[in-house]
Amino acid sequence: MKKGIYILPNTLTLCGMFCGFYAILAAYKGHFIYSAWAILIANIFDGLDGWVARLTNSTTKFGVELDSLSDLVAFGVAPAVLIYSWALQPFGRVGWGAAFLFVICGALRLARYNVQMGTAESKAFTGLPIPGAGTVVASLILFYHEVLGTLYGKNYIILALPFLLAALMVSTVRFHGLKEINFKERKPFWLLVVIVIAFVLIFMHPEIVIFIFSITYLIWGIIEGTYLFQKKRKAKLSEPQRPQSFKR
Repeated sequence: MKKGIYILPNTLTLCGMFCGFYAILAAYKGHFIYSAWAILIANIFDGLDGWVARLTNSTTKFGVELDSLSDLVAFGVAPAVLIYSWALQPFGRVGWGAAFLFVICGALRLARYNVQMGTAESKAFTGLPIPGAGTVVASLILFYHEVLGTLYGKNYIILALPFLLAALMVSTVRFHGLKEINFKERKPFWLLVVIVIAFVLIFMHPEIVIFIFSITYLIWGIIEGTYLFQKKRKAKLSEPQRPQSFKR
């Protein structure tokens, strides 16, 4: 801290934290749609701060720690408060327990990410990234409100969601991220077309498309993780067994 801090990337990080704080207040007041959108907007700042830091070569340990604290607020606490206020209150202790478990596993996920930076986490993510988990929660609420309307009573599928997301965050299932793509290299033309189509669809029906993308990302990680697990298991079973030596 003797040499100071970089203003721009850390300001973007704090903007993401503000979105999370606003999402908590909005959920507390019953403005679930505003809260969900604030969490999604926090994703933009979460991506920008890292991109700006790498672009300007201003990545610091201070920035990494601040980013983790911001992620915990915006994608850990805020989604937990939101889904509890929206759907889990009727379940009583089980409801707030599910929400708190989401926060705990999100914090553990961030702690593991910070420890593994530059090693196992250099490309693919180990476990579901906490921004992805928060996006699933926020996009679910927007999708439900757009397609099905107001939620009434108990919904056990929604109750199971925080448990699933919490388990995936602390798991060793591999999830991909944008940092695996090297944007400095030439890419095929069709990739540009896909990106343009994705943006057009998001602007046309954001509540539906963002939810579909987030669920697809979640399911794809589970399917790929299951496939890799089965592949490793078969390879281990096919290895020749060493003869055991018996002592007389």
